[in-house]
This record gives sequence, structure tokens and C-alpha cells, in this order.
Amino acid sequence: MNAAPRTAVTIAAVALAYYATAQVGLVLALVEGQVTPLWLPTGISVAALLLRGRGIWPGIALGAFATNMTLGAGVWPALVITAGNTAAPLVAWYLLNRFGFRPAIDRLKDALLLVFLGALGAMLVSAAVGAVALRLGGVIGWHDFPAVVSVWWTGDAMGVLVFTPLLLTLPRRWTAAPRRLVEGGVLLLVTAGLASVVTVSGSRLLFLVFPMLIWAALRFQHALAAPCAVIISVAAVMAAAGGHFSTEALPATMIVLQAFNGTVALTGLILSAITSERNQARQAIERACEQLAETVARYQEEGVRTRLGRVVPPGSPAS
Repeated sequence: MNAAPRTAVTIAAVALAYYATAQVGLVLALVEGQVTPLWLPTGISVAALLLRGRGIWPGIALGAFATNMTLGAGVWPALVITAGNTAAPLVAWYLLNRFGFRPAIDRLKDALLLVFLGALGAMLVSAAVGAVALRLGGVIGWHDFPAVVSVWWTGDAMGVLVFTPLLLTLPRRWTAAPRRLVEGGVLLLVTAGLASVVTVSGSRLLFLVFPMLIWAALRFQHALAAPCAVIISVAAVMAAAGGHFSTEALPATMIVLQAFNGTVALTGLILSAITSERNQARQAIERACEQLAETVARYQEEGVRTRLGRVVPPGSPAS
């Protein structure tokens, strides 16, 4: 397939994925039926830009505009929100590339860049623009403005922290022994079962999911740490939407929920990156040791030949 048709197909796929995941996210909306604490399309948008380049931005814009039009907003508010939803991932893409981010997220630097520039920094754009559009459209009042900005910002940031690492690791080819595959499958099942229980416990048992997350990061890095983080965060948001995550009022519930999801995402990201760096350092040392051993063996062989050459001059009959 030529470059232009391939780009068009990618744009259409991004638009469709944005719209479909937005409908899922809006089911969990906590503010005016439009602002959700975990916005999946943002994570998809940032990952798509990092993997396919900035040329796919029309797909983000189309998906965002279609989503906002289904919410009953006017054309102009929908256009303004779409501009913010498109600009934020583009800002994240630019900042991450500007500072040398690697999609493999195999360095601590990559994890920190994704957290502070890709998520917390760039997503302020969409939150500010979206809240202004809702206010100008009469959907919210000025007294709701700070809450909408904070929920919108954390929802977009959580989408990047939770879903972007997962999507960036999917294109890789993972090979593992059957025993490791069984271990990974058990880990995912246990994490899913545990998350479904502790997230409805009123935040008293939330700490029980962290051993699973640490296990995944140490043993499998992002390959399983990212899916585990997604499972845990989605379970927490679903519990919050159902009123089971916390018995506190909405602001307090939001603080606990986003602090928990942020801690889960940061734990998986940073621990996986540090483990990857450690593994790379160990492999580099092993390669250096092998090269040193080969060099020593070669010099020893050359030394033996030199000594033999001195004892038995060339052309002399062998004894």
C-alpha cells in the first residue's frame, strides 16, 4: 500500500478508535455527563502520534468533533473543544520528541518525560480550552470552572499515563518460554480478580494490588505492567462511577481516585523503566565480559604461537 492510502487508513482508524473509546469513557463521566476521570482517547491519540507521526492528527480532530457533536453541544463549542483535544496530544508529541523520548520507555528518562511533559504538562491545554468552551456554551457556571478543569486535566493525564504505555508496547514481538507465558497469564487473572474486589472495599484494601503491579514490572516490565495498570485503573473508575469506590463526596472521591490511579501508573512506569535499564546494563556487562574473554584467548593463542616460533625456527624439521 502506498504512503497516502496508508496514511488515510491510519487517520480513519484513529478517528474510529477515538470515537469508540470516547463513548466508553463518557459512561463513566462524573461532571455534567461530559468530563470523565479516565479519558481513553487521549492515551490513544498520544500513542498514535508517537508511532505514526504528526500526519495522523486529522484522525484525532475527526474523532473529537464527532464525539462532541453527539453530546448535543453547538457547532462552535464543539469546534473549540475539538481544537483543544487535538492540540494537547500534538503538544505532548512535540515535547516528547524535543527531549528525546523513546517509545520503548526503557529508560527512567522516558518514564519521567511521559509523566511530566506528555501527561501532566501537555494535557493542561485540553483542560483549559475545554472548560472555557463549556462555560461559554452555558453548560457550566463559573463556580464549576475549577472543578471541571481539574477533572478534565486529570482525566486526560490519566489516559496518557495508563493507556499510552500499553499501546506503545503492543506492536513489539514478545517471545517467552511456555512457563513464562503461564506465569504472565496467572498474574493478569489474579490482578483482575483482586482489583475487582479491593476497588469496592471503600479504599481500605487498595494497597493489595501493588504487589501484583511490582511483580509484573520486575518480571515482565511494560509487557505486563502496562496491562495490569489498565486493569486496576479501569476497575477503580468503574467502582467510582457506581458509587462503591468511596463513600465521600464527589471532590474527595475524585482526589482519592486520581491519587490512586496516578500512583498505580507511576509505579508501573518507573519500576518497569528502571528494571529495563538494569537489564540493559547487565547485558552490556555480559557482552563486554565475553569480548574481553575472546580478546584474552586470542592474545594467549598468539603468545603461544610466538613462543613456539622462537623455540622452533621456521623451516626447521619438527622434533
